[in-house]
Amino acid sequence: MIHSLFYLCKANNTGFQVQLMTALDTYSPEERAEILRRYRNLIEVWHTRKDVRDRWMVRKAFTLAVEAHKDMRRKTGEPYIYHPIEVATIAAGEIGLGRTSIICALLHDVVEDTEYKIADITAMFGEHIGRIIDGLTKLDIMVEGSDVPSMQAENFRKVLLTLSYDVRVILIKLADRLHNMRTLDAMPQHKQFKIASETLYLFAPLAYRLGLYAIKTELEDLSLKYTEPAVYESISKSLIESRPERNAMIESFLIPIREALNKMKIKYRIRVVENSIYSIWSKTKEKDISFSDYHDTFFVRFIVDAPPETEKISCWQVYAAVTNLYKPNNQLLRDWISLPKANGYESLHCTVMSKAGRWVNLQIRSERMDAIAEKGYAAYWKYKDTSHIEGESESESESESGLDEWLNKVRELLSSDEASALEFMDNFRLNLFSDEIFVFTPKGEMISMPKGSTALDFAFNIHTNLGSKCIGANVNHKLVQLNHELKSGDQVEIITSKVQFPKEEWFSILVTARAKTRLQDAIREYRKTFREEGRKKLEDILQQLNLDPGKPTITRLIEAEGLSGLVDLYYYTATDKINLAKVKEAFRDKSGSASSGFFKYLISPFMRHKPIEEAASQEQGKTANHTMKADVIGEETTDLGYTVATCCNPIPGDDVVALAFPGEPMQIHRVNCPTAIDLMSKYGNNIIKAKWKQEENVTFLAGLKITAIDSIGFIHNLTEIISIQLKINIRNLQIESSNGVVVAYLTIYVQNLQSLQEVITRLKKMEGIRFVKRLERISEMKN
Repeated sequence: MIHSLFYLCKANNTGFQVQLMTALDTYSPEERAEILRRYRNLIEVWHTRKDVRDRWMVRKAFTLAVEAHKDMRRKTGEPYIYHPIEVATIAAGEIGLGRTSIICALLHDVVEDTEYKIADITAMFGEHIGRIIDGLTKLDIMVEGSDVPSMQAENFRKVLLTLSYDVRVILIKLADRLHNMRTLDAMPQHKQFKIASETLYLFAPLAYRLGLYAIKTELEDLSLKYTEPAVYESISKSLIESRPERNAMIESFLIPIREALNKMKIKYRIRVVENSIYSIWSKTKEKDISFSDYHDTFFVRFIVDAPPETEKISCWQVYAAVTNLYKPNNQLLRDWISLPKANGYESLHCTVMSKAGRWVNLQIRSERMDAIAEKGYAAYWKYKDTSHIEGESESESESESGLDEWLNKVRELLSSDEASALEFMDNFRLNLFSDEIFVFTPKGEMISMPKGSTALDFAFNIHTNLGSKCIGANVNHKLVQLNHELKSGDQVEIITSKVQFPKEEWFSILVTARAKTRLQDAIREYRKTFREEGRKKLEDILQQLNLDPGKPTITRLIEAEGLSGLVDLYYYTATDKINLAKVKEAFRDKSGSASSGFFKYLISPFMRHKPIEEAASQEQGKTANHTMKADVIGEETTDLGYTVATCCNPIPGDDVVALAFPGEPMQIHRVNCPTAIDLMSKYGNNIIKAKWKQEENVTFLAGLKITAIDSIGFIHNLTEIISIQLKINIRNLQIESSNGVVVAYLTIYVQNLQSLQEVITRLKKMEGIRFVKRLERISEMKN
């Protein structure tokens, strides 16, 4: 059998070789050599099983990809085939996937960009690969007049829907996104903003949740490079300049540790890792400090070579050796070995004080833990000793880890088809990207839940009936209300009552998608019990109004009041929320519009979705400020109105992006504005290129936060510089003083970014001032 397979593969390879050479003839000699070099590199980094059939299948996919993309070029001018080869290389080398994933990565754009169909792929490679390729293929471009509000959200949901079938779709999509981010220089700026925002909003958190820390870090850094290029370059330059001094300090710090570990005969290796540029930027913003005052720029990782049965003991032995030499900060000790994160991450984190007087962050883990931390899901399954990812069998192991539980939550969220794609995307971020807490049942069973979960979330997480009858909870033996926010380590006992029933107002209490879905199901089941009573009441009302109780009448009434169906109609009628007057009012409006119904004022998951114009307007947080017209030109349009977004208050000189929605003026945001990032990740096709057109005598509002040593005359000196010397108008000034430190928040009118920076520079020279920072949004000012 093996011999016959070998000759079959050999014969087929001859055919592939001819087909490949024919396709390669369309490229220059240099490009042909580069394509083959990249393919050989792919085979070299492929470390899973590579028998004769595996190599034959991959070669077949490579040949098809070269043939399909032979007339295509990337924005850089390079052959398009470079892209699928690089995506496959990332999947194999950086994520650790095997044959099936490599084939799918090589073919992931074939159906989307060429004449080949899913049926063709299925016929050549089998149904399984066909389904994965289908999951990787974007939906058709939205046609004009389509009722699909966000094609980005629809495509994201489509990709995730395949998660219940095969997680490799997500892993290949992440590899695809990583290579696109690495080659984003060739794209126009508005496309860079769209892709970088979407990456930061969705794909980087998704990589983190799947345990792909290296990919998550690179995606964040590359996103920052395009949304905040000046910040990226500044931090990158500072890291390079401070590296020699930092390396000398680290080497001095490690000498006694190495001696101690060698005496203990522990097998280990050490890696010194610089923190990512994005994480440094986030921490400096969070702590309100400059990079020069931020020293947490690296961490030291100890990787222990020990078998699984003794690896935990070995890690704690390393911790003991280090803390015998350096004093630890016990408040910063994190034991992710005893209690792994939901994505399978295991490590011991601690912080110790070095002899140089600086805190040093440490990570201690085994080789197995390190592989899972670097390669995420693929490595997790490898060490779980299952062939689910890349073998012939698709069966899963019976034991579940936190990562299994997280994937099950994803599948549960996917199983609900009630929400729109945009609502689904928001739910996904809220429930599956948030930090987690660990709480306990009265019997001591540990349950992982998203941070911010309430006692009612916990009840519905256990069982729908328990949540439906919940009237309160005992948390750590103390009575609390349904909206009580749980914390890690809480022990929760739910209190129920037979007369309790599920209520719509509970939606405002719930945080998790699981609980909301179960509450929605419980409410629907509860309302079904009113069906007969509501039907009889409605028939009586219609009879009084001489209306036919047939389907047209019922349909119009449901649409007029914005209800989801008969269940709600009969329930609201039975409970007298729909009565004779309401029905008469609904039928008085000849258009049959829901605008006449009182239900338009209720926010409920049982109501119909709002039109995109209204939804988009609300998502922008009513950012329009009609008293401050933005002095910008939309490069792609000239007939749209525009307003400055009050969520980030951009001024001339800031990098800005314009977003246009039907019936709304263009909204001008700073590129790094969280609202803009959210909107660009969902409505990428609504981005309009914009640039500032400066005019004289036009001023813009900007906010500053000042921290200083309190002293007599501080306010006088502050206003003297701003108002008298710089002749800048102060709109608002708030002062807080405590224990000799004063914090001032002020808003001023400036012409552009240059004049604002001049204010900051002058204030930093004022005696007693320690820190001056521009507020990202005016709303940061204290009330």
